[in-house]
Amino acid sequence: MHTHSHSPSTGRNLQFSLWLTAAFIVVELLAGVQADSLALLSDAGHNFTDTLSLLLAWFAYRWQQRPPNKTKTYGYHRAGVLAAFVNALVLVVLSLYIFWESYQRLLNPTPVEEMVMIVVAAAGLAVNVIVMRALHADSKNDLNIRGAFLHMLGDALSSVGIIIGAIVMSYTPALWIDPALSALIGALILWSAWGVIGESLNILLEGSPRGLEWGSVQAALRSIDGVSDVHDLHIWSLSSNSHALSCHAVIGDMPPSESRVILGRIHHVLDEKFRIQHATVQFESAECAASHAICTGDSGDNKRPCC
Repeated sequence: MHTHSHSPSTGRNLQFSLWLTAAFIVVELLAGVQADSLALLSDAGHNFTDTLSLLLAWFAYRWQQRPPNKTKTYGYHRAGVLAAFVNALVLVVLSLYIFWESYQRLLNPTPVEEMVMIVVAAAGLAVNVIVMRALHADSKNDLNIRGAFLHMLGDALSSVGIIIGAIVMSYTPALWIDPALSALIGALILWSAWGVIGESLNILLEGSPRGLEWGSVQAALRSIDGVSDVHDLHIWSLSSNSHALSCHAVIGDMPPSESRVILGRIHHVLDEKFRIQHATVQFESAECAASHAICTGDSGDNKRPCC
């Protein structure tokens, strides 16, 4: 059984990000109440989900490190995928709530304290940038970390919007800007969640890995010296950076000692070109492959042993 581990710094970065974000939530929540700013309160709510997201990502990270066993033969790779999916669903619910609150505030606009908004949003932007830098490297290859990273990116963009909106409101009486910014934050949250939902569902439904074309894999396997055909090819993901494959490969009639050489070539191509390290290959002789369609279609009295 193979195991895939992250760098030890991944867990430390998640813990650091978790505590830093949690501390800032308290500051932003108090400031939002003082300034009576829906944009700040919306951002504080988003930051709260970020804390839950980071906490869930950290637990999933720890769970992923558990080795395979007799009941979980592939290990716990999908713990991170489940965490990413749950995080994304929470973001969707939060964005819908923010849309509703923005609509209510548009109907009944109230004055806000622009300077408090600017100071707190600037501090939030600094926190978001620090956390994003801590998570950026791991977010490239891990869907679980990417979900947490997108939370931070959405926060950073919303902080920029709050700062711009507060500056504009300090020079104009346009109270609609605050709820409009809240709606924009909600849209950013929804956008960031949608991609994670799609990718995590693809993995959970055992779809082909993102960026990996089924036809390209089949063509690469068929081009290997000694392989005349490939069929019953299945490719799926265990996690965002761990993929698996099974197939039938048609080869000539040869002793096992020679077929092992071909098997080594297949594993080498899968690992080097497609980063597929879990591969199960069943060899068939050319004669067996020719009768494969007939065998699989036989029924009743016409059944006969297949190769």
